[in-house]
Amino acid sequence: MKLKNNLVGIVLLLIISSLLIFYQFSQIPKYLAFDEVEFTKLALSLDGKPYTSYSLLATGHSTLYFYILLASLKIFGVNIFALRFPAAIFGILSVIMFYLIIKIVFQQFFPFLFTLIFLSSRWFLNFSRFAFEPTFLLFLELTSIYFLLRSIDTSKYWYLIFSGIFAGLVFNSYTPGRIFFLLPLFFLTLKTLQTLKLYKLTYFIIPFLITITPLTSYLSTHKETRINQQFFLRNSEMIINEKANGLWHNISSTALMFFTKGDMNGRHNYPGKPALNPVLGILFVAGLIVSIKNIKNFYNQFFLSYFFLSLFPALMTYPWENPNMLRTFTVIPSVVYFIGVAIYNSCAAASKLYHKKIIIYYLLFIILLLSSAYELRTYFKYQSKVFESSFEIKHPLEKAIRLKNPYEKNK
Repeated sequence: MKLKNNLVGIVLLLIISSLLIFYQFSQIPKYLAFDEVEFTKLALSLDGKPYTSYSLLATGHSTLYFYILLASLKIFGVNIFALRFPAAIFGILSVIMFYLIIKIVFQQFFPFLFTLIFLSSRWFLNFSRFAFEPTFLLFLELTSIYFLLRSIDTSKYWYLIFSGIFAGLVFNSYTPGRIFFLLPLFFLTLKTLQTLKLYKLTYFIIPFLITITPLTSYLSTHKETRINQQFFLRNSEMIINEKANGLWHNISSTALMFFTKGDMNGRHNYPGKPALNPVLGILFVAGLIVSIKNIKNFYNQFFLSYFFLSLFPALMTYPWENPNMLRTFTVIPSVVYFIGVAIYNSCAAASKLYHKKIIIYYLLFIILLLSSAYELRTYFKYQSKVFESSFEIKHPLEKAIRLKNPYEKNK
């Protein structure tokens, strides 16, 4: 029965997520971003050449995602659909992995409900619909986390092997994911110290080290251009006071991003709109407080750590680039977890005061349905209009990649 329920939930989420992510897929956004054109050039440059783990094109990127992008372009042709298809698929797979993780933590109908909140967030939905890397990064992180939690739950070593492999793949993907391995490694170390079975660490570490070897070998002899460009604390021309003010700006603007003033980049967000609507914002704060109060709970510890780790890369970049909903994209699972904690505890408390649980659940469902409808309306009705100017290249992709100046007017 448990397997059947899991399968039903997964199939329903596959259908719903596919409908939302692929709805008007070629029209929203209709045009191209400059980075998407550069990503296409990077992917095509890999064709027919020996494997390379890093490319200096498009300001410098590890190539794992771009080999997948290349495969899509070769299968579907050089067009917008092929360019954005991988991001959409990894968005759908991220929904499934989030559901499987939340089912480890919560019971009954709550995992499905919380996954719908995750899916209908315009923050998540937005980046699932054009050709940037964050959904790929998120899928890899969630898969590593799933296998880690399963290994802790069952003590089966092969789960640790897969967790290590996927943590290594995270390292080989989008730059903000380079520090992700610290999360599973830290909690795995704590667990093994409790049982004194330190040899279990090798099940994670060895696959991880093998997986990252090609990229680390490259980076050992070449400078990481992207990190050097963005890590403002390394800037020797800035005085200590400027760095301190910049760091405070990053912390405060990122915190306010959730509630008052969001990312101003029209590709990342409806400019200035908070990342969370008022309903989700209140639930997020409540759940965060409850999680901190009950810090001894393992899952609270884990998602609090994941939350702050996901914010860290953005805090280290230049203050004028913050708040940034792209670089903080992987914070979404933790945010929804805290929302879930608030909902779960509210339902538990209300059911003690009022014996008719079904009425409480109906009321909760209606509130969250309205919240999701608000998110989707904002994205498809209002944010989609911003894309007309934010995605500035009007040429077809196959033509844009051949132009020296893709911004020139389409003739």
